[in-house]
Amino acid sequence: MPAQSDLKPMLNAAEVNALMASVYPQLNDNFISYEAIDVFPGGCMVRLNADERHLRPGGTVSGPALFTLADIGGYVCVLSHAGPDALSVTVNLDINFMRKAEAGPIDGHCRILKLGKSLMVFDIDIVAGPDGHTVAHATGTYSIPRKRQDDAVK
Repeated sequence: MPAQSDLKPMLNAAEVNALMASVYPQLNDNFISYEAIDVFPGGCMVRLNADERHLRPGGTVSGPALFTLADIGGYVCVLSHAGPDALSVTVNLDINFMRKAEAGPIDGHCRILKLGKSLMVFDIDIVAGPDGHTVAHATGTYSIPRKRQDDAVK
């Protein structure tokens, strides 16, 4: 399924990272673990800089860390394309884990499948390792808050 083709971002990656740091500071605490790398029409690229904090026994990046990357991909897409309303929330997120991910950079290639007035549907391919193999794939939906009347006047 191709991504929705008529979309234009309102924010770039640096602007989304700054917004997330101000409204969601606990995401990265004192480390830059999750970040937007790129925003482009109809999608984004996010990264998990996985280190020992993200590993479970056996040296595998934990499922919750990869799940968070998938969710952050959706959040970056909705913030950058629907507008910088930090109150957008996840409605649904389904993930399939395919192979082991080890510490290091793990990238999420996210595309918006449908952006409406109240919902955004996306998918994300999470890749890692020197060969860039898919380690997980997720699909999700974000709820977009209604524009308040006082916001429309500004």
